[in-house]
Amino acid sequence: MLRTVPAPPPPIYQRFYDVVRRIPPGRVATYGQIATVAGLPRHARHVGFALRALPDGSTVPWHRVLGATGRVSARAYPGPDELQRRLLEDEGVEFSARGRVDLERFRWDEDARPARISRRDRS
Repeated sequence: MLRTVPAPPPPIYQRFYDVVRRIPPGRVATYGQIATVAGLPRHARHVGFALRALPDGSTVPWHRVLGATGRVSARAYPGPDELQRRLLEDEGVEFSARGRVDLERFRWDEDARPARISRRDRS
């Protein structure tokens, strides 16, 4: 019996995955933002290809990436879009009645550093 081994993802995909892993819970980024941070501006579509290629059980938080308007991107078949919305809502991300996330409020700032906790506040 011949078993096929899946090919490793292209190096460009790994660059996107590394950026997506940096998005903290409760924050979102757009496909274009991921491409830009990865050093490949104008490659938003490739980010989508990379996320679609993730294997089941991947630890890359794919659900934190949205379209430029703050919407969950439509899929060819139903299911993943509802899952994506539920995962984001579980992290505290809010959707408008029109199904959009307020990017002004929830967009990940890739330059932001986590707040330091002072010794006094650690108790």
